[in-house]
Amino acid sequence: MGHLAGKDLYRRLGARLDQAPIRTPWTPVFAQLLRSLYTPAEAELIIRLPYRPATLGRIAAITGTDERALQKILEALCKKGLVLDIWDGHEYRYLVSPLVIGFFEFTMMRTGPDLPREQWAELFQAYMFGDTAFVAANFGDQQQISIMRSLPHEAALDEYVEILDYEKASAIIDEQNEFSLGLCSCRHEKHHLGHAPCRTPMATCTSMGSGAAFMIRNGFARAIDKSEMREILARSQEQGLTLSTDNVRRDIGFICHCCGCCCNLLQGVRETGYPGILVTSSCIAAVDSDTCTGCGLCAKACPVEAIDLIESAETTAASAPRRKAHIRSICLGCGVCALRCPTGALRLHPRPQQVLHPEDTFERVILQALERDTLQTLLFDNPNSRSQAFMRALVGGFLRLSPVKRALLSDRLRSRFLTVLRRAAA
Repeated sequence: MGHLAGKDLYRRLGARLDQAPIRTPWTPVFAQLLRSLYTPAEAELIIRLPYRPATLGRIAAITGTDERALQKILEALCKKGLVLDIWDGHEYRYLVSPLVIGFFEFTMMRTGPDLPREQWAELFQAYMFGDTAFVAANFGDQQQISIMRSLPHEAALDEYVEILDYEKASAIIDEQNEFSLGLCSCRHEKHHLGHAPCRTPMATCTSMGSGAAFMIRNGFARAIDKSEMREILARSQEQGLTLSTDNVRRDIGFICHCCGCCCNLLQGVRETGYPGILVTSSCIAAVDSDTCTGCGLCAKACPVEAIDLIESAETTAASAPRRKAHIRSICLGCGVCALRCPTGALRLHPRPQQVLHPEDTFERVILQALERDTLQTLLFDNPNSRSQAFMRALVGGFLRLSPVKRALLSDRLRSRFLTVLRRAAA
């Protein structure tokens, strides 16, 4: 009976985690992963925590737990990366970590003896890439809102192209004063999977502002200053790493420095062909056919294999075939290709289609949840309330209707819809 009770407990934990804006469908591998990360007592508490960030007092009230005891448990969960503690300027609010950005990153950033990192690495990789369940649940319906977006290298921009500050890594860094540096979770995972050594240093995960404060407070990263942050950015440009960041325009919390051989997001784009896994920048690479020599360095540098070398239409029967770089629509607009082009034939230009980058984390989470059918859990966030469970079922059924979802995500209604929810949450 104890075995059956434990099995049911982790199944309920899986169902609880699956209600986040990033879905986590149940699979046998996910069951193994949960058992390796959460003790039964931790699982029991996570199941009962609110779906939205909540104060210690509110969590104590709805779980019937003593505040002092509860605080110690929550702090321990934060150290493991299974719960986030968010400082709102007055007090901490606690939130169950989603898979990404969440307990995948924080688990694979942990250091210290006696941690089963090899097991964790195998389970995470098997869950996210071993079958199609995870990718299909989050991107199978061509969802547009992802948690991260590509940042263009400023040195790769065409001289006449202007971009806004939220797309300039240098401007993002300039407006912050607190920074941290920790292990790259993807690179650390690949190390424990036995992949070939990466030329990029293991410690390249940089956070800023409240994100940096969380990382430092819970032992996932060390504090660095603005000058070191700028040095890391310069090194990433020199090495041709892809820059990615929060898919928001305000209060950006991190910049990732991604290599094509290790990054799970880039791996996902390559293997599925769907660029929405990492939202594109507002730019796209373009080729000047007059100066392109077909050397292929751009194709080798592209982290998502978005560049093909094709035979030029200028080739005649009397001349040798001449290859030219061709940019596919999967291009992320990162500019890594342009950094490697010896003739300057490749530069970043404005993307013809508008790219949706949410204003802030509130907006991104709401739109993610709406796309992935979990918005009702944010609206009625007490998992211990029967009346709220009824409302989640009722409202969730309504929001899953395709005409309703399309209308709320449309350009015409999206802004008003978000304004109403923002006022209600204030």
